[in-house]
This record gives sequence, structure tokens and C-alpha cells, in this order.
Amino acid sequence: MEAISKINVNKNLKNILIVIFGTFILTISAKTQTPLTPVPVTMQTFAVLLLGMALGYKMASAVVILYLIEGALGLPVFAKGGGLIYFQGPTSGYLFGFILGAFFSGYFKIGSNYLFTFLKLIFSVIFIYLFGLLWLWVNLNFYSGKQTNLYSVFELGAKPFLLIEIYKILILTAISVQIFKLRKFI
Repeated sequence: MEAISKINVNKNLKNILIVIFGTFILTISAKTQTPLTPVPVTMQTFAVLLLGMALGYKMASAVVILYLIEGALGLPVFAKGGGLIYFQGPTSGYLFGFILGAFFSGYFKIGSNYLFTFLKLIFSVIFIYLFGLLWLWVNLNFYSGKQTNLYSVFELGAKPFLLIEIYKILILTAISVQIFKLRKFI
């Protein structure tokens, strides 16, 4: 009985450390910006999808939730800092979309079917952008006082990033078999 208890404690400690390490990956990805567009692009969506693929949906979702809690508590984990005020900004919807992005990218079991992996990752990113664009629309229309239609919000909050997102997804798809092998060790 004591051996089983020790195994459970070790597994729980390992899971806690993995989740904390995952938040470090997300923090680094938030601070890593690519100056390819007029608006800097972070590597957060790449990291969210990678974590989902490597850790599975439960652990990856836990990583994102802890990451959001860290940011809400004021830790400078987001691209431009942290704190509750960050959740009132125009981009906070994307942060909440990360939860579903991590969930869906880690939910489906995948072997070496690259097409299915690619489509799964597209599906996952759609949820990130859906939350992000809806919050951006709410923020612009109700908090900023600008009357903006959904197409204009798409032009502002998604269109400039679509090619970069496809590129990130293609990279993840290409290395997906190696990423899924990590699950055996986690």
C-alpha cells in the first residue's frame, strides 16, 4: 500500500512540474515575437498547439489555465506584462481561446496521418481565433465606442495572421510524429 501511495505522489509531483514547465514555455512564446507583419506576432498559438499535442488535452488545458491565473495575479507572463487589467484589453479573447485550442489539439489520438493532424490543428486554431475575434468585437463596440462590424474585426484580428498560422501548423504537422512520441514519456 505504501508503494502505491509513493507512486501516486511521484506521479502527481511529476504532473505538477510538467504543468509549471508548460507555463514557462507559454511565457517564452509570448515574449518571442516575429516582426513579419505590421503587428508583431508571438509564438503563443504554436506553443499552445505543441503543448496539446505533446501533453494531451487534460495536461495542456491545465497548463493554459495556470498560465492565465499567473497572468491574472500580475506575473509578467503575457506579451506585454500581466495583471487583471490585461483581461480587459482587446486581445484577451485569444488568451481564453487558448484553453480550447490546447484541449482540441490534445484531444484526438493521431498516428502518422499528416492530413488529419493538419485538419485537427486548423480546427484548434479556429477556436482560438473565434474567442479572440468575438472579444475584439465586443471590446471595440462596447468599450472603445467604435461601431465595428464582424468583417472589419476579421480584417483587423485574423486576416494579417492567417498565413503565419498556416505556416506554424505546417511545421507542427511535419514534426507531429516526434511530438506524439513525447506522450509516452509524460
